[in-house]
Amino acid sequence: MIAVNSLRVRLLVGAVIWISLALAAAGALLAALFNAHVQQRLEAELSTQIEQIAAALELRAPEVVVLTHQPSDPRFRKPYSGSYWQVDGPDGPIFRSRSLWDVSLRLPVNASGGEVHRHRLAGPNGQRLIVLERTVTLPDAPGASRVIVATDEAELTSAAAAFTRTLALSLSVLAVALVAAVAIQVHVGLQPLHRLRAGVAAIREGWIKRLEGRFPTETQPLVEDLNGLLQRNEEVVARGRIQAGNLAHGLKTPLSILANEVDRLAAEGAPHLAATMREQIASMQQQIDYQLARARAAAAAEVPGARVAVAPSVAAIRRTLARLYGDRDLQLAVDIASDHVFRGEQQDLEEMLGNLMDNACKWARRRVTVSSRRDGGRLTIIIEDDGPGLPTEQQGFAFVAGARFDEKVPGTGLGLAIVRDLASLYHGSIALRGSDLGGLRAELTLPAG
Repeated sequence: MIAVNSLRVRLLVGAVIWISLALAAAGALLAALFNAHVQQRLEAELSTQIEQIAAALELRAPEVVVLTHQPSDPRFRKPYSGSYWQVDGPDGPIFRSRSLWDVSLRLPVNASGGEVHRHRLAGPNGQRLIVLERTVTLPDAPGASRVIVATDEAELTSAAAAFTRTLALSLSVLAVALVAAVAIQVHVGLQPLHRLRAGVAAIREGWIKRLEGRFPTETQPLVEDLNGLLQRNEEVVARGRIQAGNLAHGLKTPLSILANEVDRLAAEGAPHLAATMREQIASMQQQIDYQLARARAAAAAEVPGARVAVAPSVAAIRRTLARLYGDRDLQLAVDIASDHVFRGEQQDLEEMLGNLMDNACKWARRRVTVSSRRDGGRLTIIIEDDGPGLPTEQQGFAFVAGARFDEKVPGTGLGLAIVRDLASLYHGSIALRGSDLGGLRAELTLPAG
């Protein structure tokens, strides 16, 4: 199917149309010029033959006109050859070429004057003739003689047809050559757009951060504007992260003060009020952490070109968790391919993996495994543990912000909710199911870089 909206197709179709029209017009003009030239040369030849025949006419005796010699053209001696001559006296034909055999040319009424006249006549054997005739008056002759020379019009038409065929073939070859040249020109001319497209794709995939190199004058402003937009987006994201951090710091300080006041209330004999306030402060802290994480991730997900290798991030989280849970002698097995890349921000990947791996370590008895697989443009990271697992009916509830299944295990209940929201911002997903190790299996699916 032809891409009508393609610049290449539009340029090629436009070029083909204009080349076809231009060559058709040129062909018609050249054919007309050739026909006029051939007819002019033919009439010039016939005029020369008239002059030769007229020069051969003599008056030998009173009222006796003789032809001293005949034209030497052999076509005049071959019957019905298409080349004819005839001399008419006052009473009709008096001389004629052998090629006419027993046929006489019948011209219109005699034209006066000595100039050459042109006619179209029916000739012998069904031929259509181009006729030139001239009236010649010999000195002392009783009347004028008409010298007639004719040729078959088929000679003109056959020459024109041969020229037209050659011209059509030549113009066709020229048209193919011109279209090929235009196709090459269009291909070369559109190369900067292909470079621009490839550059944008590389930015989207995270291979480069900016469009590099010089582009043609027509596209250079677009390249500069795009680079400026990318720079501005990065600055907006960085500014948003700083503001989010400042907001978090600004809110945590008053919350810490309130927590201290709650401790003072509990010490002064208001334990119920203190417990209520602690519960509300904890809820506020959870909501702040959750909403700040969502806002930061939403801004980062809109920035194109971010790519991060998964293995180094998993290794860094593993080292942190090994120190954090060092007293439990956990086995953290990692199997991540070195070429597995996440198309997104490193900070978001580490937050998702950190929450999932931390949850696995909290609930695991002895073993946690982290592995990955790639399927086309999707990357799935699998975290499993050998802990008690989670019943199927509770797996959906686990993603509710603040949901906790065991108050004895430390945490805020926000980890899986944050992972779900971050994954959805990257058009990914998180799924929970039973693990072959006996505990819980979390499958985090994200776009691959």
